Amino acid sequence: VRIKMPGGCYLGPRPIDLHLKGFEALGASVDYEKGCYTIKADHLRGTKIFLDIASVGATINIMLAAVCAEGRTTIENAAKEPEIIDVATFLNKMGADIHGAGTNVIVIDGVQTLSGCVHEIIPDRIEAGTFVILSAAMGDDVKITNIIPQHIEALTSKLTEMGADLDIRVDSIVVHRPMSILKATDIVTRPYPGFATDLQQPLTAVLTQADGISQVKDTVYKERFKHCLELQRMGADIELGDGMAAIKGPTHLYGDKVTATDLRCGACLIIAGLIADGETEIHDIYHIDRGYGRIDEKLRKIGAAIRREVVA
Repeated sequence: VRIKMPGGCYLGPRPIDLHLKGFEALGASVDYEKGCYTIKADHLRGTKIFLDIASVGATINIMLAAVCAEGRTTIENAAKEPEIIDVATFLNKMGADIHGAGTNVIVIDGVQTLSGCVHEIIPDRIEAGTFVILSAAMGDDVKITNIIPQHIEALTSKLTEMGADLDIRVDSIVVHRPMSILKATDIVTRPYPGFATDLQQPLTAVLTQADGISQVKDTVYKERFKHCLELQRMGADIELGDGMAAIKGPTHLYGDKVTATDLRCGACLIIAGLIADGETEIHDIYHIDRGYGRIDEKLRKIGAAIRREVVA
């Protein structure tokens, strides 16, 4: 396979060395030339692989490669995210032999062939969490359906601690308007089942309205605070440090021209725009569209004044 250097949101260093080392450990050769990686293998052999970091992408890539490798592959310090379990479930339905998904040790016994199957993927927990946050900020009796509440327990427990009124059901969450102003809180992002780094940016918009000083520390992506600079344009009182931010609230936000520097920054700015007085104009919304399907249509259905404009 020949593939260009991967892209995505700029959140600081995002090395792919664990992916490449995993392929090499299974017997592939990896070459880099003119901005492309070439990965070759006559056949792959199972082995034991220890991940220095519990990377979701590396865990999935190694699992995919090991499914038809000869012999047994063991991934130690594997990621535990729900998406890992879902991929393993999908592959097992196709005839793979995978055990331990959802724990820090995954064992894959290689098989010779895979067959087709029918599989329903799990709901996007980050999209679900974003709508719960948005509803806690501005909503009243908003119901978010087709979700798995257990996947966002770190978020819902934190919102409850802040004073949000959540009715958590089997596959949905109803968010009621809180009786009083939300309280400030501290957040430290960690790999699953900890608080997701992808949700700290949307929640920061809500923290600008919480009473007191909140601290957000991101241990996954220390540079993931560009949204704070955009929130400051809108009137937020935020002090930035090394891999952390202190947010003082409640503060009055007002509409301004801002830029979605990355996917979750865009979600944060949509929430801030709904909170703010006046009109907020968000640029570079292609970032937002990569992670949220028709978010403007969904928000209009619950009463948001949001529209798209084509800028010449």
